[in-house]
Amino acid sequence: MLGTPDDPKLPPDSFDRIFLVHMYHEVSEPYAFLWRMRPALREGGQLIVVDTDRAPDQHGIWPQLLFCEFERVGFRLVEFIRKPQLAGYYAEFEVVGERPEPGEIEPCSQPGEELTDPVIG
Repeated sequence: MLGTPDDPKLPPDSFDRIFLVHMYHEVSEPYAFLWRMRPALREGGQLIVVDTDRAPDQHGIWPQLLFCEFERVGFRLVEFIRKPQLAGYYAEFEVVGERPEPGEIEPCSQPGEELTDPVIG
């Protein structure tokens, strides 16, 4: 399925797991992309990200920025595993609560501003 920069174009209620492997850092409209991807997950579905712990302009995404962007669209971090030998990580998210309206989504801090790690509950 061929998506666009702000829409993965996935059918609703169709996936138990969606894997984003070394590609999320290439998404130019992350909030719109995640907002439109969310309905594709079935109840209890998971979204898995495998990426590199680098600045976005170096083909990676800092984990703190990833956590923030996903949280703003209504995902909860379930598991996070660093893979230092690969300079990367594995992050697993699940849907929580209602999907926010697009106008309610506040962008995360810009690169260079302080971001904090979330509490994994």
